[in-house]
Amino acid sequence: MREALREAEAARSEGEVPIGAVVVAKGRIIGRGHNMTERLHDPTAHAEMIALTAATEAIGGKYLNDCCLYVTVEPCPMCAAALCWAQVGKIVYGAPDPKRGYSLYSPPLLHPKTTIAAGVLAETCGKLVADFFKQKR
Repeated sequence: MREALREAEAARSEGEVPIGAVVVAKGRIIGRGHNMTERLHDPTAHAEMIALTAATEAIGGKYLNDCCLYVTVEPCPMCAAALCWAQVGKIVYGAPDPKRGYSLYSPPLLHPKTTIAAGVLAETCGKLVADFFKQKR
């Protein structure tokens, strides 16, 4: 999660919403990403999507069954659906997203075999986003 936080800090320094993600396989980071929606003028350029693309390219395939995604904030429905299609084995996230998080939706958006760990460094992850929006307002 600390590496995902580093990515979130990179996003913040670029004026992006500070969310970061990394994909780990066999103890090694194979994909990194942070929000790039402003830079790329692309509403789909979320941290998870960037990290997912890097990871699938690194392994040369579209399935990440044996991988773990660490992300600083609960994935949105778009990212959750992409993570489902990639069949990510485990998702670890920090802060919940009570307004736009995937867990608000039913039926579940994630792959049935994906395991979830929520709340990892939640206070640190949540504070980063909250401080960003306080500064913007």
